[in-house]
Amino acid sequence: MTVPSIPVPLAVEQARSRLDELTVIDVRTPGEYASGHLPGALNIPLDRVGQALPEIRHAAERGEVLVVCASGGRSAKACVYLARQGVAAATLTGGTGAWAAAGHELHRPTACETPTGWSMERQVRFTAGTLVLLGLALGLLVHPALLILPAGVAGGLVFSALTDTCGMAVLLGKLPHNRPRAARLDATLETLRSR
Repeated sequence: MTVPSIPVPLAVEQARSRLDELTVIDVRTPGEYASGHLPGALNIPLDRVGQALPEIRHAAERGEVLVVCASGGRSAKACVYLARQGVAAATLTGGTGAWAAAGHELHRPTACETPTGWSMERQVRFTAGTLVLLGLALGLLVHPALLILPAGVAGGLVFSALTDTCGMAVLLGKLPHNRPRAARLDATLETLRSR
């Protein structure tokens, strides 16, 4: 079987009607996943997909794999990576945001399981805004040369938009609250093995 190198998009309604037969993998950070995910979705952050490749391959041999994220960007990257490894996977068009906008239910872990976190987009906006305000305050109160900080953040945001990458999100993704605990990831991989 040839695996398409371009991610196969699956519309929200198509995914909803076939949800019981799909293995859904959410590649967002654990904090984002905890804020709401598709019913039955398993959390394997994008940077851990390589580690989970044997289990994902096993799931793909038994049925179709659907990869989701917030808006579709990270899931498309995961699908391209999986395709290079010979694993076919579809991506949810518009991601979890489109799922929620269509009025479909999002599951949230109970408070004792996982603390609810901010989406990566919200974390990036907060951090960028804080750095700009800090740079402006330091530039006005300490030394005008410190205005380079907000200028650098603005330049980074423009670069991010032009290249459709986000270095700040990569850095924020490495913070402890955005990283899965080993035990939680192990449990997810065990669930995939048993499918």
